[in-house]
Amino acid sequence: LKPESRSFICFLILALFKVQKGETEYGIGWLPLGGYVKISGMIDESMDKEQMEGPPQPWEFRSKPAWQRLIIMLGGVIVNFILGILIFAMVAWIYGDTYYKTEDVLDGIRTTELAQEIGLKDGDLVTKVGDLTLEKFSEGLIIKEVVINQAKTLEVKRDGQKMTLNLPDDLSSKLAKQSDGAKLFVPRIGTDVKSVSEGSTAEKVGLKTGDRIIALNGENTSYRSQFDPMLKDLKGKTVRMDVLRSGDTINMQVNLPAEGPVGIAWAFPKESRQKYSFMEAIPRGWNMSWGFLGDQIKAFKLMFQGKINPNDSLGSIFTIGKQFGTEWLWERFWKMTASLSLILGFLNLLPIPALDGGHVMFLLFESVTGIKPSDKVLEYATLAGFVILMALMIYVLGLDISRMF
Repeated sequence: LKPESRSFICFLILALFKVQKGETEYGIGWLPLGGYVKISGMIDESMDKEQMEGPPQPWEFRSKPAWQRLIIMLGGVIVNFILGILIFAMVAWIYGDTYYKTEDVLDGIRTTELAQEIGLKDGDLVTKVGDLTLEKFSEGLIIKEVVINQAKTLEVKRDGQKMTLNLPDDLSSKLAKQSDGAKLFVPRIGTDVKSVSEGSTAEKVGLKTGDRIIALNGENTSYRSQFDPMLKDLKGKTVRMDVLRSGDTINMQVNLPAEGPVGIAWAFPKESRQKYSFMEAIPRGWNMSWGFLGDQIKAFKLMFQGKINPNDSLGSIFTIGKQFGTEWLWERFWKMTASLSLILGFLNLLPIPALDGGHVMFLLFESVTGIKPSDKVLEYATLAGFVILMALMIYVLGLDISRMF
């Protein structure tokens, strides 16, 4: 195959910069929102019909047998999948898995308003969702089980007793609407002092590692969710601080600074980390990739079944941007990159004309029946697919804009 192709980093064919290398012309487009390749002798969304008017040339796409054309059309999708698996494997090798064991989250959870609506309370510990026992503390895993696998119950440990909460039918829809931030809960962090800064207010009043601040001016502050807002209100004032140390309660008079930190580093739940060797990381990357793709396929199935409202789940580049958070973390960046590569491969494989999957659909038809669709059929199908894709892009962009208001 000798393709005379024009490769642009944009979906629309309008290059700001072009360079010819061999028989291929490369360019950077005015709207860098994706990649596009124009192959000689192929009907695609460029609607360049002039190239098809002459007799087929031996190097053109249309002159090649169906199986070779099929390999060409699957090439980009396959690379998307390989790249996603490779990145996930490298993330596992370099970073490993960092998590809290459920048993190590001693202070339970701090709930959001939505969590309280379904019956969760601060201090609860979720030990099971549906039929899945949670050995790792994971709000994300619970959301996945509720939204994707339609789990209907939570098993909760509250005040030492186990109880079961039945989840409302509309919970999966409510969770799907939220694209960023904690959706149900986070670990509840106590006011246990891990260390104090040298020369800080905390050091001057005698706070020590292992202390727990249980009250400010007689009001309970055993947890950060209580302590932080109260500390903010008392800035610049002298307060009575009650501290629990080795089973004894100590009273301190503290002159809180009007500006700046008090100088306390807080103790968090014990963190667990699972490391992978290079050879162990490869199957881990595979499992992470196909687990992610499996969830996407299930989500599409639930949309078609009406169990998930597409308006709550679809989003444009703005929704994707929110997933990166406000703090730059390389681990999160690479996980997002791997996920986007996989989802792009999956979406591009859908049997919609103008996508690779649409071309694959026609090529499979040709391979099975021996009947090659005419250029007119491909032209009209590609045009229809292009219109559908543009309409979908405008629709999801409109969803994100509406969410802003």
